[in-house]
Amino acid sequence: MPMRFIVRLIACASLAAAGAPAAAQLNFVCSVQADWCTLAATQFEKDTGIKATMVQKGSGETFAQISAEKANPRLDLWFGGTGDPHLQAGELGLLEEYRSPLVAQLQPWAQKQAEQSKHRTVGLYLGVLGIGYNTELLARKKLAPPACWRDLVKPQFAGEVQMANPNASGTAYTAIATLVQVFGEEEAFKYLLALHKNVNTYPRSGTAPIKAVARGETIASVSFIHDAVTEAQAGFPVKGVAPCEGTGYEVGSMSIVKGARNLDNARKFYDWALTPKAQALAAQAKQFQIPSNVATPVSPLSPKTSDVKLIDYDFAKYGQSAERKRLLARWDKDVGAVAK
Repeated sequence: MPMRFIVRLIACASLAAAGAPAAAQLNFVCSVQADWCTLAATQFEKDTGIKATMVQKGSGETFAQISAEKANPRLDLWFGGTGDPHLQAGELGLLEEYRSPLVAQLQPWAQKQAEQSKHRTVGLYLGVLGIGYNTELLARKKLAPPACWRDLVKPQFAGEVQMANPNASGTAYTAIATLVQVFGEEEAFKYLLALHKNVNTYPRSGTAPIKAVARGETIASVSFIHDAVTEAQAGFPVKGVAPCEGTGYEVGSMSIVKGARNLDNARKFYDWALTPKAQALAAQAKQFQIPSNVATPVSPLSPKTSDVKLIDYDFAKYGQSAERKRLLARWDKDVGAVAK
């Protein structure tokens, strides 16, 4: 074939490629457990034809990434994770305002999350904070199951407790904020220092401690109760309990990143994720939080809030970036830096 025809064919192919529309896509970060993340990405792509690229990270690490990428965001949407970091990101101007038409179908606590954030985030689910423990290890050591926060600082649990690092984990930050509200700040930090002596490690993921409990690597953990249910359903000797003194909870949230490159697709995912069909994927993935859409069936395995001494968790205060920064700095200084 003469060279001029080859050049012409290449030029035509280049023009065609340049004029072709890019494949519909969405880049999102997921701060719930991996099975749910994968199921959500797969089902959304199946339902809409939009290719969903997902990375899993804890909510503390996600907050840090979105902050660092403010000038040039790589993510379009943040799915799940404790609500405090979402509220803080909204306060700092890192999230897009979006008023989904499905908000009217949600539980009051989910609607409140949207209103409080000026529609920069929305409630996806509710999870109750508690203590997870390994029943077989307790029986072997002839120990009574922990029932209260105070039990975790007893000598018999020395080296046998895990809690995530609050700088990386929204679960652990929720725990600190909860303890401050239950005991008062000074007593809470005395408690956290006493707990520090019994903690064997502070992993970066909020679900890592309950997985260590399930594997028999530690007796107890500070975890969301629904994560203990997930491990029990997988066949591990794990139980969860809401502490007797009272406990806090998370409103797991969803947000669109400010400056999202695929904004329209992010809004489509946002609406899709608030539907009963999409929220039912959680139970399929053996995740037992309480879903936010009132029409989504609630698993009988989900924690019953009526059976728990829940505090009136102050999201307005502990969802502020300055308060989070202050409490984490105090934890680093007064607890994390202290030699055991």
